[in-house]
Amino acid sequence: MSTVIAFIVIFGALVFFHELGHFVFAKRAGILCREFAIGMGPKVISFKKGETVYTIRLLPIGGFVRMAGEDPETIELKPGYRVGLVINNGLVDKIILNNKEKYPSARIVEVEKADLDHALMISGYAEDDNEVLTHFQVSPKAVAVEDGAETQIAPYNRQFASKTLGQRTMAIFAGPLMNFVLAFFIFLIIALFQGVPANDPTLGNLTDDGAAKQAGLMEGDKVEAIDSAEISTWTDVVEIIRQSPNKELMFSVVRDGQALEIPVTPKEVEAENQSIGIIGVYSPVEKSPVRSLTYGFEQTYFWTKEIFIQVGKLITGQFSIDMLSGPVGIYVSTDTVAKSGIFNLMKWGAILSINLGIMNLLPLPALDGGRLIFFGVEALRGKPIDRHKEGMVHFIGFALLMLLMLVVTWNDIQKFFL
Repeated sequence: MSTVIAFIVIFGALVFFHELGHFVFAKRAGILCREFAIGMGPKVISFKKGETVYTIRLLPIGGFVRMAGEDPETIELKPGYRVGLVINNGLVDKIILNNKEKYPSARIVEVEKADLDHALMISGYAEDDNEVLTHFQVSPKAVAVEDGAETQIAPYNRQFASKTLGQRTMAIFAGPLMNFVLAFFIFLIIALFQGVPANDPTLGNLTDDGAAKQAGLMEGDKVEAIDSAEISTWTDVVEIIRQSPNKELMFSVVRDGQALEIPVTPKEVEAENQSIGIIGVYSPVEKSPVRSLTYGFEQTYFWTKEIFIQVGKLITGQFSIDMLSGPVGIYVSTDTVAKSGIFNLMKWGAILSINLGIMNLLPLPALDGGRLIFFGVEALRGKPIDRHKEGMVHFIGFALLMLLMLVVTWNDIQKFFL
């Protein structure tokens, strides 16, 4: 159960902050955000605050912010439609599409013409005066009501397409950006609580079953030399130990001002397809807000670079698709990491956040990176690509991504459960 909770918290946080980036910059640009959703599929929890419906959906495989104008607007009033208009202070604030008998105060109107994008006007013949064509001004925040559900209209200036290229670009780019910001803050918090590894040849914590403790080394011992080789950094200590599995090493250390000579034999372990030596000792740590800040940047940069390298290997064929992991593989890995402590779990979450940010920036249809490519083409040609053509490209891309997810998930099931 603890693994399930850890998986939901981590995955939920990654998706939440990603979609929050889209949401915040879309709102800043004045775009009407109809829905902020975590997950896909049927709604589990739903509530409305302001203009936006916030939902948690059943399948934990992503999320979305539904911005007005990205999909065809669902509110369409054609000539001949009979609708109910609820008018307040001279403006239509509710358009009743059916079940009009539930709104006795509404004026029943046969639509002659309607423009809910620019003019915000409905022209038609009211039942109480069907000889005269009447023009009704619509509030920019009016809602259409169908089967009791309200949908706010989206004037053109509240739609995604009406915004400048820069505003649209930031609304899309902000999603992946927030994943990098989240990773930075996770690494920062880890450093503030756990400390930052220092490159000082002073021994940190020792494991109870490690060769260092068994040989008599103690936390706080400063290593001056190993087998007469002068030591100046923690990196020097690690390199000599790694290269000496099952070989006795003479540690020259200073403890409380006293020089000591202590023989230690590193144990042999397999790592990175080679045999290395370990003695069961951690590097010293320093706790400093400034150092924690730089550590957050360093770790975010390091893992960003490492993931880009792996993506490059995938593109060049050095990395097999069978090595990719989907939700099932991430769940299994989360189970393993969760057993090693909260800080390792936090680090795992930060790495996944960077991975999500990078994957979304890949120039593939249906991903944020694919949409940014279309914006780049728009900037070069001076006008946007036809929305229907772009929509078709994204639809095909989404279908292929779903197929890839099915393949990866099946590989994970075979790998871990069959």
